[in-house]
Amino acid sequence: MSQLNWGILATGSIAKKFALGVTTSNTGSLAAVGSRSIENAEAFAKEHGIGTAHGSYDDLLANPDVEAVYIATPHPSHEKWTVKAAEAGKHILCEKPIGMNYRQAKVMSDAAKANNITLMEAFMYRCHPQTAKAVEIVKSGAIGEINIIQASFGFRVPFDPQKRHYNNALGGGGILDVGCYPASFARLMAGAALGQPFAHPLELTSHGHLSPETGVDLYTIANLKFENDILAQLATSVSVPQQSYARVYGTEGYIEISNPWIISPEGGDWEFHIKRPGKKEDEVVRGNDPRRLYGIEADHFCAVVNGEELQAPGMSTEDTFSNMKTLDLWRETICLRYDYE
Repeated sequence: MSQLNWGILATGSIAKKFALGVTTSNTGSLAAVGSRSIENAEAFAKEHGIGTAHGSYDDLLANPDVEAVYIATPHPSHEKWTVKAAEAGKHILCEKPIGMNYRQAKVMSDAAKANNITLMEAFMYRCHPQTAKAVEIVKSGAIGEINIIQASFGFRVPFDPQKRHYNNALGGGGILDVGCYPASFARLMAGAALGQPFAHPLELTSHGHLSPETGVDLYTIANLKFENDILAQLATSVSVPQQSYARVYGTEGYIEISNPWIISPEGGDWEFHIKRPGKKEDEVVRGNDPRRLYGIEADHFCAVVNGEELQAPGMSTEDTFSNMKTLDLWRETICLRYDYE
């Protein structure tokens, strides 16, 4: 399958980014879009040059021209629509986090296996050449033995209990929305240091502040311990403006990535730095990819559907399971439970 005909399930901001990305991909075409209203679907289709608009998600999944679906709904409904898409025989790229917890991720994976389709969690930064290059450097031993990993992704959104960032029913809070990125990065880099696709933390401790109004996490920090005494520090928030960064510290220097998540969103140049003790000048690692970030992700997914043997940093099912278990534990240690649980 050299080309994938995509259906986009939902019409929010992340769906728009993916649609723009597909237009720069080498393997994707936009076949249809589905929304909860035909008006929204038609407006989205017009904006992105999509030929078919559906006024329901079920109608999108029934469209025989759609081979793969990008699920862009809020994460509490990922399980429902992933299972339905799998039963409809569609390959599925599901926005992160793949579900609300490991249990949901397992249900979704089982549905994909039962219907012989491909399911992948959509961590777009994991598909980008910048991330692959960082993994390569860690694996090579170029910065020595890895000791510490640091990663942060947070921002401030004005409090509104109805907005998804703070809404309990919509799975609000930092850990599931963006804390999943630092968690996935730390596990990826610890795995690279250990010669594995990813690593699972042996221990996790954390502190966090929950919203008195809605109970979701406003800001939180986690400390992880992996094999070989590799330690990681993670931070996330929806109420505190934080710098997004990622660092991997080794005995011979460290990698500093100032833009680890939203890498060259419109395509083009990317870079990160290697800093070494006693060296005034950084080593600069550079690259270029003309495709938009989400276009690279679409091409990566097509390769997975084609059965190509892909190495880390791409997300495998077991990698996704490990990430969800890590997020479950992070939430548990700050006593964060959603009302539906």
